[in-house]
Amino acid sequence: MASYLIANYDVVDQDGYNQYLGAVGTTIAAHEGKILVAGPGSTPVEGDPGEITVVLEFPSRQALEGWYDSPEYQEIIHLRTDNTEGGLVFADEFSAPD
Repeated sequence: MASYLIANYDVVDQDGYNQYLGAVGTTIAAHEGKILVAGPGSTPVEGDPGEITVVLEFPSRQALEGWYDSPEYQEIIHLRTDNTEGGLVFADEFSAPD
């Protein structure tokens, strides 16, 4: 069952965030992840979401957590957390009850 990372945030330091953007893609691909949504341009409908929305898809929760906890990602995570404000969640693919 697929698992997703869903993030929504504002960039507070574009130069620092650009370093993150240059490094994160290879870490995602190394864990069989796919970038489904990434960037500005979301249309706020409810609440007060940030400008950037990101949705990553991984083949399983284990793959998603493996990416997030990997040494390669942990080495660069500060480039996102230090330069953005917002949040992210892990969510599993919906499976309708039988």
